[in-house]
Amino acid sequence: MNNIHVIHALLAAALFGASTPFAKLLVGEMSPWLLAGLLYLGSGLGLAAARLIRDRGWTPSGLAKGEWRWLLGAIVFGGVLGPLALMFGLTRTSGSTASLLLNLEAVLSAMIAWIVFRENADRSIVLGMLAIAAGGAMLSWSGGEGGTSDWVGPLAIVAGCLCWAIDNNLTRRVSASDALFIAATKGAVAGTVNAGLAFALGASLPDGPVLLATMAVGLFGYGISLVLFVFALRGLGTARTGAYFSTAPFIGAAVSLVLLGESTSLVFWIATALMGLGVWLHLTEHHEHEHVHEPMEHRHRHTHDEHHQHEHDFAWNSDEPHEHRHRHEALIHKHPHFPDIHHRHSH
Repeated sequence: MNNIHVIHALLAAALFGASTPFAKLLVGEMSPWLLAGLLYLGSGLGLAAARLIRDRGWTPSGLAKGEWRWLLGAIVFGGVLGPLALMFGLTRTSGSTASLLLNLEAVLSAMIAWIVFRENADRSIVLGMLAIAAGGAMLSWSGGEGGTSDWVGPLAIVAGCLCWAIDNNLTRRVSASDALFIAATKGAVAGTVNAGLAFALGASLPDGPVLLATMAVGLFGYGISLVLFVFALRGLGTARTGAYFSTAPFIGAAVSLVLLGESTSLVFWIATALMGLGVWLHLTEHHEHEHVHEPMEHRHRHTHDEHHQHEHDFAWNSDEPHEHRHRHEALIHKHPHFPDIHHRHSH
């Protein structure tokens, strides 16, 4: 199995985790709602510009007609409802409780993937998920303060985690499409909604240098991170990608040690060991059995491997890899595999 998708997931977690301490430095410069909006806008506008440069102008999204509903659902849940629920919850929840509850996103993502979308879950994957989630929970709990005032705030944060879990599973349905288009669209919509709400509540734009710094953090921590996350979804499925991405709190804490001069504790190193164990369990997974590929048609970057033995109805100069819409015929074979875009079969 190709571990490049594992690298994509871990890099996505690294960028998102590292963005957190930088965002903490910006919190005092503007309202949380405006901060969220500018971070998303930095992601959306930056990636849209990158796509225009890459394609030398505007090109179609490449999404099939039936895929738009999945992307729109992901934008609504992940780009609009999730941030709104989180921002409301943060106003009525302590830092420690909020951080702890945010670890539920990976768990809920995996539960939806396993129960609703029937994604495969071997014992090592479940144990690895539990180890990573436990490490994140320990890390979050050790870094917070005080209790919570009522149950409304925590419930809102749980609702936000559920929204992002739904977002992750819906995004997986379109992960074979152009990752830049998916991430740019989600960032632009989420940024517009959150910034619009902030302005409606009386917020004003920060100074130029702070504005540019905020959008730059959003481009890397939210935009490029999301592109890598989509690549990982394409090759690993939702549950495994979510588990690797759960290392983000550890990476954020590690960056804080250097950037903010924070100190470590025994809990930090125990959490590190648990997350390391979880990643190792996932990396050593071996899933192999005879399986059936049903006929399907989609578009993504590919080489002519055992899953892509097709003819071309256009002039092709034998460049590999290449991208075009192609059809898979029925196939039965056996080899190690992840629940990627070609292996979403039942067990």
